[in-house]
Amino acid sequence: MRNSSNTSEALRALRQVADLPCPPGLPLLGNLHQIITRKQHLTLERWAADLGTPYRLRICGKPIIVWTDAELCQAISRERPHRYRRFAPLETVLEEMGCNGLFSVEGVAWEPQRKLVMQALSIPNIKSFYPTLHDITQRLHARWQRAAARGTTVEMTEDFKRYTVDITSALAFGEDPRTLDAEGSVIQEPLALILPTVMSRTNTPFPYWRYLKLPRDRRVEQALTELHRYVRQLMQRARERMQNEPTEHPRHFLEAMLRLRDTPGSGLSDDQVAANVFTLLLAGEDTTANSLSWTLLYATQAPLQQRLADTARAALGTHTVCPDYAGLKALDLFEAVCTEASRFRPVAAVSTFEPLEDVCLQNVQIPAGTTMFFLSRPSMQDERHFAEPQTFDVERWLRERDAHSGAHDPRAYLQFGAGPRVCPGRHLANVQMRLALSMLFANFDVELMIDPAQIKETSAFTMMPDTVPVRLTERRRPTSSLNA
Repeated sequence: MRNSSNTSEALRALRQVADLPCPPGLPLLGNLHQIITRKQHLTLERWAADLGTPYRLRICGKPIIVWTDAELCQAISRERPHRYRRFAPLETVLEEMGCNGLFSVEGVAWEPQRKLVMQALSIPNIKSFYPTLHDITQRLHARWQRAAARGTTVEMTEDFKRYTVDITSALAFGEDPRTLDAEGSVIQEPLALILPTVMSRTNTPFPYWRYLKLPRDRRVEQALTELHRYVRQLMQRARERMQNEPTEHPRHFLEAMLRLRDTPGSGLSDDQVAANVFTLLLAGEDTTANSLSWTLLYATQAPLQQRLADTARAALGTHTVCPDYAGLKALDLFEAVCTEASRFRPVAAVSTFEPLEDVCLQNVQIPAGTTMFFLSRPSMQDERHFAEPQTFDVERWLRERDAHSGAHDPRAYLQFGAGPRVCPGRHLANVQMRLALSMLFANFDVELMIDPAQIKETSAFTMMPDTVPVRLTERRRPTSSLNA
């Protein structure tokens, strides 16, 4: 009887989802009108500060639980894909857009695709690819050199997107689109419409676009048609090269995917190959470019800019771009600046999960299929995880672990996710950050042409700056430079 009584008391002590605090909303709609905006992450963070976490939202009667606990996010990430999955509507929306690739695919389809992406983005593969990385960074330098000579203002997010798309395409698909050499329309323009649409459609309770096409939906359809044509042409050219120039091993990710697709019993279709090409284009363009752009808000400030310039010049010598892969090690400062900038401005501001079974998390009973949002920034701005969290301090990422004064918990830094589905492109992203920023500060003085406080954070699936305009002035370099 005593055990039964204890069990009953324990059950009564558990909270239900309906017991969690909830911000006020509207009848029927709940909080829908407050989160389907491009400031969604800021609204969620404000409610977390006001209500504490976990709290809940109501979207047309459906609850969403919001957390800020980094340790819990890490634990859930480790239990994917067998116990948790991403927000289910994300997969549905991406499926109908033809881009349900590795990022969103669930179940048995995930593992073979993950293996190929991990191989394509592995450290040995990126190391062997370094000469191409160097050449594309050299083209970025030439583009900025022209802008400096003209005295024009450069919108850095756009240039960084050209840079990352050229790199992703060359590495993963065997073709360099050379968007850095182009002016005007490039593949980034239709790409820019996709992620904001994914965000709005996954948060919309009724799929109106299947029945009524608004002007923005027609623009998205046109962009998707253009992008899918581009992807299919990539695939066709890759097949022709495989036939005309056969090799024992695939030369890049796209060839590996096509070989797997043609293996009897693979269960992989051309549509799935195309979806993964699409996914890599989106991921390669968006996240790294936005991280680089946010970094400039801090890196352009004195005296940090001078320190970056001195470090880059010492590492690069007479070269415009870091000449070899080994030389990247001398550029730890640049990765530290990017990491610290991301602690303040996380590109992945919100992560979404659903349990595949009923679970109990932090004394809350959560039914299977309940949507859960995890906010990245609050844990990275928590003094329990990082000492003096409101201070921009690159040294916290450069000191040895035992030399830290105060809290420093890298597990609270969730920019690349965690668990089995941690971002496979994190090493490539770090290499691009070191390369692009060291080239920038070694060769140019960078003046931000707007008060940083006026730059707005925008939710477009990833969190991006609305503008990062800069003016570039060439630095004097050694006259003996061979510009290797």
